Amino acid sequence: MNISELVKKNRSYRRFRQETRISRDSLTSYIDLARHSASATNRQPLKYLLYTDESDCSRIFPYTRWAGYLKDWDGPEEGERPSAYIIILGDRSITDNYYVDHGIAAQSILLGAVEDGYGGCIIASIDRKGLVEEIRLSDKYEVLLIIALGKPAETVVIDSVKDDDIKYWRDENGTHHVPKRGLDELIISK
Repeated sequence: MNISELVKKNRSYRRFRQETRISRDSLTSYIDLARHSASATNRQPLKYLLYTDESDCSRIFPYTRWAGYLKDWDGPEEGERPSAYIIILGDRSITDNYYVDHGIAAQSILLGAVEDGYGGCIIASIDRKGLVEEIRLSDKYEVLLIIALGKPAETVVIDSVKDDDIKYWRDENGTHHVPKRGLDELIISK
C-alpha cells in the first residue's frame, strides 16, 4: 500500500476478531516506527507498555471508554474486543510537556498496524486513576493514550458531512459511518 491508501484505510475500528492475536514482535515493530517519528525538541519522552496476552488485555479493557457519540453502546462485547493494547506513557523525568508527540506516535503505530492487516482505535477517554492502580504504574509516568489493536470485525465508511453534523453513527447493518468535511471546506483561499 502507498501512504494515501494506508491513511484512508486507517479508521477508528472499535470491533475486532478477538481470537486473532497480535504478536509482541509486531507491537515492537510499531513502536520502532513511533521511535523514528518526530518529537518536539527531540526530547523523546514517550514510553510504551505492550499487552498481547488475553488475560492482560482483559485487565486493560475495563478502563477504556468507547465511542462517545454512540450513547447506547458500551464498547465491544466479549469476542469483539481488542487482541492487543499499547499504552503510551509520558516520562515525567524527561519533561511534563509532551506537546503532540503522543499523537504523532499513535498515528505512526496505527499506520504500521494497518500495513500488517490490523486496525485500531486511539483511546483518550480512559479511567486513568483506575488503570494506574491496576497496572501499578510508577508516578514517574503519565498515561497519555491507549491504542486498542486487532483484526477489524466491522466496516467503516466515510460519508460527506451533511447539515454540519460530524457525529459518527451505525446503520441497521452495523456499518460504522464517519462524516468528513470536504476539501473545499478545509482549504481557505485568500
